Amino acid sequence: MTTLLILRHGPTAWNAEGRIQGSIDEPLSVAGRARVARYRLPPEAAGRRWIASPKRRAWETAQLLGLDPEPESRIVEMDWGTWEGRRTEELRAGGLMPDRHDRLGLDFKAPGGESPREVQARLRPWLTDLATDGRPAGAVAHNGILRALYALATGWDMRGPPAEELADGCAHLFALGPGSVLSLLRLNIPLVE
Repeated sequence: MTTLLILRHGPTAWNAEGRIQGSIDEPLSVAGRARVARYRLPPEAAGRRWIASPKRRAWETAQLLGLDPEPESRIVEMDWGTWEGRRTEELRAGGLMPDRHDRLGLDFKAPGGESPREVQARLRPWLTDLATDGRPAGAVAHNGILRALYALATGWDMRGPPAEELADGCAHLFALGPGSVLSLLRLNIPLVE
């Protein structure tokens, strides 16, 4: 068995504006850099092989934390298709996005985008690679990746609320057992003291 400690990148200007980033490569904002500068990795982070999404917001977060990660394209954010760059409030006001799009199930996706189930399919070979490697791993990724992993580990079907919400500014610890079966060890490990 090996473990995976994973966290979301720091805030971007588009996060503050309520814009959907998805595959668009936005950097951290000034406020995002300041926030990440206050992060302190938990003791569980020590001695891990570090991996990061090659998107600037994740890569910058890793660097600000003093990490020397390997890039991993399989952990880039979920593709939101034609909705990328648009504000969620605008999509909701136009009737294109429901109020709780995050509760519409594993197969919900924006036009031309990717569903959480498709994200899980792209993550499974990565998880197998981590399990085969056997070394404890750490990763800096995106909200869609965290939610897909949480759903894989807990059986959450994304139709109702999760048993526990994933908090921002936290790390989350998973275990990879035999057959690359993912299980949840600990959620919401604070990064800010």
